[in-house]
Order: sequence, then structure tokens, then C-alpha cells
Amino acid sequence: MPGEKSNSARNATLVAAGILLSRVVGLLRQMLFARAFGNGIEAAAFSAASRIPNFLQNLLGEGVLSASFIPVYAGLRSSQNDKEAKEVASAVFGLLSVAVAVLVALGLIAAPFLVHLLAPGFSAPTAELTVSLVRILFPGTGVLVLSAWCLGILNSHKKFFLSYAAPVIWNACIIATLLVFRSSDGKELNDLVVKVAWATAIGGALQFLLQLPTVLKLLENFKPIPSVKSPSVLRVLRGFLPAVTSRGVVQISSYVDAAFASLISERAVSALTYAQTISLLPVSLFGMAVAAAELPDMSADATKSQELRAAAIRERIDAGQRRMAFFVVPSMFAFLFLGDLIAQVLLQSGRFTSTESRYCWYILMGSAIALLAQTSGRLLSSALFALGDTKRPMRIAMIRVSIGIVLGYCAITYLPDLLGVPKHLGVVFITLTTGFTSWIENQLLRRTLAKEIGPVPPLGAALPKLFIAALISSLVAIAVKAMLVQRYGADPLVTAEWGGWLLPPPMIPPEFGFLWLSPTRLTAGGLLGIFGISYILLTFLLNVPQARALVARISKNRRKV
Repeated sequence: MPGEKSNSARNATLVAAGILLSRVVGLLRQMLFARAFGNGIEAAAFSAASRIPNFLQNLLGEGVLSASFIPVYAGLRSSQNDKEAKEVASAVFGLLSVAVAVLVALGLIAAPFLVHLLAPGFSAPTAELTVSLVRILFPGTGVLVLSAWCLGILNSHKKFFLSYAAPVIWNACIIATLLVFRSSDGKELNDLVVKVAWATAIGGALQFLLQLPTVLKLLENFKPIPSVKSPSVLRVLRGFLPAVTSRGVVQISSYVDAAFASLISERAVSALTYAQTISLLPVSLFGMAVAAAELPDMSADATKSQELRAAAIRERIDAGQRRMAFFVVPSMFAFLFLGDLIAQVLLQSGRFTSTESRYCWYILMGSAIALLAQTSGRLLSSALFALGDTKRPMRIAMIRVSIGIVLGYCAITYLPDLLGVPKHLGVVFITLTTGFTSWIENQLLRRTLAKEIGPVPPLGAALPKLFIAALISSLVAIAVKAMLVQRYGADPLVTAEWGGWLLPPPMIPPEFGFLWLSPTRLTAGGLLGIFGISYILLTFLLNVPQARALVARISKNRRKV
């Protein structure tokens, strides 16, 4: 078992490394996008347009394949039935290709209807631009579904880094477009956002092609012919349909959130997208990484006897939750107390002002409530998928989304007036609702899983020390910020000039100005660094195993250097 734990941690590290690389480049992309478009109508149109074809990726992509395809494929490989595993992979690719082609064609035709349905608050010019962008983005998103199939193959062969780092090339296409075709004239933004949409579609194709050679080498005689003759393919399809339904329900929730935001303002749509990009970072790095790394191993554990299976999966859940919580808890507190710093470091430049950073912070406050539930929920869902259960997660998702839609509508309609807050802050209640319903889903998943493996290890076992450390670290960072404000007589995070010190623009091309280390960005980054270092030191002193392991790893690497 110690060897298995080590492998799980190593696999999760590889997934996290790949995700981190792609997310860092993704944040660079978002910084450039925010600099170019701010929270204007072009940003709103692109945000809405991206969500509409994304239903393909969410409906047929990674989550669904993790639920239905990976357990069957990994199970066949663990049983030394490589030939049938390869046949299943080929057949599933053929079936996916047909489904994607049909759905892309329907999406192109129905684009005006979808925009009217999912962004009802848009003005006519914004809606027209959104329709154009949707028709460009749909084919590229379809190719990303096939990229998710590659990810399933690579993960099952324990080749985690490539599949999760592949989105770097997708982001790179968009970044190159924003740099080459940058616009200083607001009238040219329409053309620029169309070019960005084309770059997004082309990047999706390149992401798929980057992974394909390695996948073809693993599968050898690959024949992508749609077929349902194999019993194993039928097993995939039996899991596929409930998983598609489950992801479809979740996608409806995303669409409803965007629709609610469009009713508040066009600015709220783009602000919600920016905030969700940031809030998904810890979910991806610490939830997706652990869940993805554990799924193939839990699928292998599921082939053991009842008693051994239950004990092995419980142990994996316990270890996974502890690894997640160590990083997710400080992320929660950072969103709650230091969200303005995060937005300023990652987004603030050009047309994205300090006012937009503060608006983004308010939305991040709501997102913080959901982080622990979402990350832990991914691991619990993976355990059920490994056990061949995709129907009950589907029902639980339907319950969560149904409650979320009702609460979300009531929240944006009544709470701003009831609490006496401006209407534009109604978008915060959308993320708060998501947090509340995520906890409902988490508890239902735990109860469901307990029926299969016995008592599920509690999430809160290691939380008190982590909460204490994160809270104290937040207060330290806030205190330093208050000292700076008192010393310089102004908030150094709002103005670029304080204490008579103004950094001149560096000698770099203007298109890279978003990387300028202004006093604002330096100060915000420094305060976040203080928060992070304080948290690691405090958890180390509180004898948290993950902190001690992290410090030991850092010390070991320093000795090597």
C-alpha cells in the first residue's frame, strides 16, 4: 500500500503539473483578453458565445468519458485484455466523431435561437456579434471533444502530463492573436474578437493533433469505425447515457447562470466569466488532479473482492481529500479576503481597471463557498464511476441543478432590493447559490457512496488546523496592506503612484505592457506571497503532514541545487 500511495501522489502531481502549466498560460491569455476588452460588450459577447458550444465539450468530453469510458478501458487493461481495450477505444472514437459532427451542424443552424435563449438580456448588436462568434467556435469545440478522448487513453496508460498540458497550445493560439492583432482603437474591437474566436477554433484542432501521435502509438492498429457489437462498448454506452444526462444537467446550470447574469447587465456576464476562470484554478489543480489520477487506480480496485475493494477505495478517498484540503482551504480564504489582490495581479491592465478588479473580488467571495464541496465532489464522483455507477450521480446532479435554478432566480430578483445593495452585485448571489447547492450535492454523493463501500472518510478531519492557519495568514496580509495604506495615505492597490514613487514603463514592446510590474501588481503579488508563506509556516508548526512533506521536498530540492 505505501507504494500505491506514492504512485497516486506522483500521478496527482503529474496531473497538477500539466494543469498548472496550461492554467498559467491560460491566465496569461485571460490577462491579455482583459487588457484588450475589459468588461465591454465584446467581452460579454465572447463570454456568452464560448459557453454555448461548450456544451459539446461538457456533454461529451472529459467528465463523461471519465464516467463511462475510462473505467471500462482501464478495467480491460488491468485484466490483461489489451486487444479488446484497443477495439473499444477505436469504436468509441468512431461513435464520438459521428455524434460531434451531428451536434456541430445543429449548433451552427440553431445559433440565433441559442443566443436569444441563453443571453436574453443582450442588446441587438451584442446578440448579433454573439451569433457570429458561436458559429466560429462550434467546430473547434467539437474537436476538443476528440481531444478529451485522447486524454482518456493517455490517463489510462498513466501518461498524465501530456493530456493536461496540451491546452497550452490552444491558449498559445489565442495569445498570439491578441498580441499580433492588438487594437488601441475601440472601434476595431469587433474585428479583434472575431479573430480571437478563429484562433480559439484553430487552437482546439492543434490541441487534438498534439496528443494524437502518442495515442496512436499506444493503440497500434487504430481503426475508428463506429460499432456497438462488442459487449464492452455496450458497457461504455450504458454508462455514457446517464453520464451525458448528468453533464447536460450541469451544463444547463451554467447556461442559466449566464442567462441570469445577462439580465443583470452585459458587464456582469464577462465579470462572471473572469471570476470563474480564477475560481476554477484550485478546482482544476487540486480537485481534478487528484480525482483524475485516482480514477484508473480505483477502477482497478473495483475488480477486487467486496471487502478489499471497499477498504482500498476508502483509503484513496481519505488520502485524496487530505491532499485537496491542504491547498483548497487557503484558496477559499484568499478569495474571501484577498480577492482584489488576485484580480489585480492576474487581470488588471488596459481596459480592465481597479474598479473591475474589485467587482471580480465580490464574485470570488461567492465562489469561495463552493471550493471544498466541488473538489471533494470530483473525487467522490470518480469513486462511483469506478464502481460502474453513473446513474445515481446523474440523479444527484439533477437535484442540485433544480434547486440552484430556483434559488438563483430568487436571489438575483429579490435579494439586491431586500439587502439594499446595487443591482449589479446580484451576480454575487449566483456564485453563492452555486456554493450552497454544491454542498448539497457533496453530501448526497457521500451518502450514496457509503451504501457501496461503508462509511466515507469525513472531509473535516484535517480542517480545523488548516482553517486556523489560513485565517491568521489572511489577517497578516490584510494588516500589512493596512500599514501600507496608512504609510502612503492612499490605497496602493488602486493608484499606480504612491509615496512619490512611480515606476516608469519598462523598455519592452507595448504589446507586452500587461506584464509590466507596476507598483499595483508588485504590491498585490507581495501581499499574496506573504499570505502563502505564512500559511505554509503555520501549518508546518501545527504539524500538518502535507505541510511537513512540502517543506521536506523544498529542502531536498535546495540541497540538490
